[in-house]
Amino acid sequence: MATITIRNIPDSVFKRIKFFSEIDKRSLNNEIIIAIEKGSHELDKQLPQERNKISAEAQISLWSELCGKWKDSKSKGQTIKEIYDMRSLGREISL
Repeated sequence: MATITIRNIPDSVFKRIKFFSEIDKRSLNNEIIIAIEKGSHELDKQLPQERNKISAEAQISLWSELCGKWKDSKSKGQTIKEIYDMRSLGREISL
């Protein structure tokens, strides 16, 4: 597990965390970990699409590294058919 030092915690935040740690009979350290976990889950809920985006350059780099490395005994046609068959129904498209 990682260890960090947190500096410049506002007094009001420290007092609230200390208060909750006393009520819940937890150490201050455990209460801080719980607060960080809850906060990180809230951040994930607020901007899930934005947090999961990576730049176009990063995507190109990742795909370039994978390009040509996949080995499969199926033909391209079989693979394409499997992809289409696994898709959920949606609007009609033509290629």
